[in-house]
Amino acid sequence: MTTDQKVAVITGAASGIGRALAVHYARHGVCAVIGTFAGDPHDPEETLRLVKAAGGRGIVHEVDVRSTPSVDAFAERAVQEYGRLDYAVANAGVLRNSPLGEMTDERWEDMLNVDLTGVLRTLRAGAARMADGGAMVAVSSIAGGVYGWEEHAHYAAAKAGVLGLIRSVAVELGPRRIRANAVIPGLIETPQSLDPVNSLGPEGLQRAGNDIPWGRVGRPEEVASAIAFLTSDDSMYITGQSLIVDGGLTVKMRA
Repeated sequence: MTTDQKVAVITGAASGIGRALAVHYARHGVCAVIGTFAGDPHDPEETLRLVKAAGGRGIVHEVDVRSTPSVDAFAERAVQEYGRLDYAVANAGVLRNSPLGEMTDERWEDMLNVDLTGVLRTLRAGAARMADGGAMVAVSSIAGGVYGWEEHAHYAAAKAGVLGLIRSVAVELGPRRIRANAVIPGLIETPQSLDPVNSLGPEGLQRAGNDIPWGRVGRPEEVASAIAFLTSDDSMYITGQSLIVDGGLTVKMRA
């Protein structure tokens, strides 16, 4: 079935920013292929329910960004289901705490396999299937994208690497008018950041929010809006860029 509507694939769409983006797209007439990982405790069917409630169309597809065949099948599902692919959003990621002295090669490689190479697989699969004039966005992080973060060197390295990847992909795909950009979320209230073991947890987020000029941490919907902008025609001449969405955290002078 071929549709006149734009079609997006979104990894990590069972919760958080990915879910918010799928719903945002639904409200603006974009069909979503909702990527979910088998080990994710969040229900992708809830994302689909919200998409339909918003008047949109979508399907759930299981994808493991550590596997090239899995990611290729994920992108291909958009073409099979809707006859086209316009946007690819590499949002899936993991976050694990690991002090440098405990950073084994396995921990390092596992993190980069998801948070950096997984982004490459998503962009590569998307570019191979979208027509000229499409758009891609990768989700980086304020940790690595701007700041360092103790006990998270592998995570920060992956997220910093995403920015270099995006710049190079933007140059390579420019002749096809396929745009590639990144968003750098600041402190956003998601299931990942609410994890008190590997991230800040609820209390840590609350304290951090008090130091943000906006007066609070961000919401997934606010990052989703930025991603949607970067895939829309409103950003037609923007490519290879990294948009920070942080409520002013990175521009606040420290006393």
